[in-house]
Amino acid sequence: MNKTALLFAGQGAQTVGMGQDFAQAFPTARNWFDRANAALGYDLASICFSGPEAELTRTENAQPGIFLVSWVALQLLRERVPSLSFQAVAGLSLGELTALTAAGALSFEDGLRVVRQRGRFMQEACEATRGGMAAVIGLEEGPTREVCAQAGVALANLNCPGQIVISGASEQVAQACELAKAKGARRAMPLPVAGAYHSPLMASAQPKLRAELEGVTLILPAVPVIANVTASPHEGEAAIRARLVEQVTSSVRWEESMRYLVGQGFTRFIELGPGNALSGFMRRIDKNVQIFNVADLSSLAATSEALAGADAR
Repeated sequence: MNKTALLFAGQGAQTVGMGQDFAQAFPTARNWFDRANAALGYDLASICFSGPEAELTRTENAQPGIFLVSWVALQLLRERVPSLSFQAVAGLSLGELTALTAAGALSFEDGLRVVRQRGRFMQEACEATRGGMAAVIGLEEGPTREVCAQAGVALANLNCPGQIVISGASEQVAQACELAKAKGARRAMPLPVAGAYHSPLMASAQPKLRAELEGVTLILPAVPVIANVTASPHEGEAAIRARLVEQVTSSVRWEESMRYLVGQGFTRFIELGPGNALSGFMRRIDKNVQIFNVADLSSLAATSEALAGADAR
């Protein structure tokens, strides 16, 4: 039998209109969007559906918006494929909180509120610093670490073979891009982000997030949840809180996390939420696994049909 892991999108996946076709087609989805608006006290659904893009892109809106659309995608998939089961979950950056919620460690409302506050705290850190990020393409981890050390920036995301994201002060990121090209990177390009996520420049968000998490009920997840910081399953409630705070300034070890799951015998991965970046990463990490995604009505239909057919065999 296939061992299935669910994967949840991170920031950058947001797009104006995300989730709108779900809400128009399914009362279940509309109810979740309404429930989210009530929990937050503002119309997040409208920002997801209609933008404007500048408003959706703000970290404090993008993060809960992605969480919400990812959660709705999971609920609709469960509705369409009642036999769906999964044995582990993982999420990229903010997606780790979606994964914890999907695994039952947090209630939907608590997960959504924590993500909203996390986004707000990170937005404040962005506005207090002059930071940025860049994607380094075609350079291995070792040389990229040397570049980071030389330029004084952080290694933010280890996404997949040949794609690493660096983060830090804007001038130093620009310097790192030139150093990476000199070392043989095919490309090293700044990313359109508000600040230096997963770097020490986000440190001011950590005590605020720690306090926010202390006010939330956490229980042990029903299935393993892979932590970005360790690339291994979370262990205990105190450790979950600590790793989520640590994650704000630490590297996201995504490739290593996926290799851990493959090594544990997982052969089927389902990405939930806007975009399909995680599916793309997975294809570069291991071409032998099955990859599905649910981002909109068409991908929901295709994935539901494929999973229902597989379970019927």
